[in-house]
Amino acid sequence: MHKFKIHTDSACDISTELLKELDIECCPLSFKFDRDKESIYDGNMPANHFYARLASGEKATTSAVNKSRFIRSFEETLGSGNDILYLGFSSALSACYNSARLAAQELSEEYPEERIHIVDTLSASAGQGMLIFLAARMRDRGYDAKMTEDCIRGIIPHMCHLFVVDDLTYLQRGGRIGSTTATVGNLLGVKPLLTVDNSGRLTLLSKVRGRRGALNSLADSFGALMCDATDEIFISHANCPGDADELSRIIRDRYQRSVTLITEIGSVIGSHTGQGTLALFFIGKQRPTKHKQK
Repeated sequence: MHKFKIHTDSACDISTELLKELDIECCPLSFKFDRDKESIYDGNMPANHFYARLASGEKATTSAVNKSRFIRSFEETLGSGNDILYLGFSSALSACYNSARLAAQELSEEYPEERIHIVDTLSASAGQGMLIFLAARMRDRGYDAKMTEDCIRGIIPHMCHLFVVDDLTYLQRGGRIGSTTATVGNLLGVKPLLTVDNSGRLTLLSKVRGRRGALNSLADSFGALMCDATDEIFISHANCPGDADELSRIIRDRYQRSVTLITEIGSVIGSHTGQGTLALFFIGKQRPTKHKQK
């Protein structure tokens, strides 16, 4: 049985330090502010600096990891005698998964055995990160790459993503909502509660008023979806650690569940959601579906 190494991309929003501790190989996406000449790898700019520039009105665009970068990363692992399990950013939101798949196809001529396992997590941010965290645990318990892949594929339909954004402008720039909706929503203090659905796409669940309403809506939805398998709970935030701590407290007090990890939303995800985004991730009964409108 071959040993294997877990690969991912930086859309997982797991810190470099934790990825190193878990022995995860991570290929970074990149971003670029309009006034800059060069792209910057995700993680190479301090989060507070990035969000300060975003809040000042600068616009950032992002780029996926390309096939060549994945080939270099995969070849290093294969050359050391290890198999690969790649857990990638949702194919509905990025080209990373397809780039990794094409890289694996190209390398299959040199490495003919089924040694590269490519999984579309249909997830993003710390939802993707939680799947990586769980895969590392399985690896450490002696699972091989195929066993781990099968288990992760079974978890994906239950990987719940719940998040709210503070400023609708960023979703409007990405074409998720119209300009009128963004303007009116910002004026009225409306916060959309969003999820990543079973196809890996962003979906609106409901609309709430104000920051306190957003925190309570996240906690209420957690309560509706939690189950016996809800052991790990991750929170990610875009430069709003106080809100992340408050959400953690609400979940602890209301449901007697402890948050496992609080992590920062990186520059690539943050380019599309903006400062103040707060997200909650856990394994639930099922991925949430759109609420019926009254």
